[in-house]
Amino acid sequence: MQIISVTPLDKRRSKVLTDEGFTFALYRGEIRTYNIEEGGELTLEAYREILEDVLFKRAKERTLYLLKFRDRTELEIRRQLREGYYPEEAINYAVEFLKRYRFVDDQNYGRNYIHTYGGRKSRKQLEFELRGKGLGREEIDLLLEECRIPEEEQIYRFLKKKGYQKDKTEPKERAKLTAALARKGFSYDVICSVMERDPDGGF
Repeated sequence: MQIISVTPLDKRRSKVLTDEGFTFALYRGEIRTYNIEEGGELTLEAYREILEDVLFKRAKERTLYLLKFRDRTELEIRRQLREGYYPEEAINYAVEFLKRYRFVDDQNYGRNYIHTYGGRKSRKQLEFELRGKGLGREEIDLLLEECRIPEEEQIYRFLKKKGYQKDKTEPKERAKLTAALARKGFSYDVICSVMERDPDGGF
């Protein structure tokens, strides 16, 4: 395969692009070691050597470093590695390693996420955020069934904080509060139900 470009990413690394669509980043010393230069040729054997001897190991180390700071889903890991110009083979290798040793477990991540944020986010908002992190709809539904999401309590606390009073709050202000809660993912029926309750009743 032919090397189309070698583009510096910073003072130490460059991005390599081949005519077969392979993109990967190497350090300057590695570029010299493998005689990589624009317009030059890169044999399939050399590419496999770069993958197995350099990029597989580096991708795995990168993911372990990322997981030191917080848990991540498989999709988040893949996104991070793609942003670092790791080829799909290296990404798959690193992800399979993480899954084999349960360093990445999307179901457990989702369960912990719901336990952490379920007391202050609506069911709809939790579902939206978890889908953005790569969890499937059915998987999220099962996790949400495991945990009680106290939506009515959340709405009540929001209304109390905003000074809402059933018999005193003006219709215009009531509409604004309803819209704000709807943007947070709460259903209109639940919002109205809480608004019609005794404001001093609590939950």
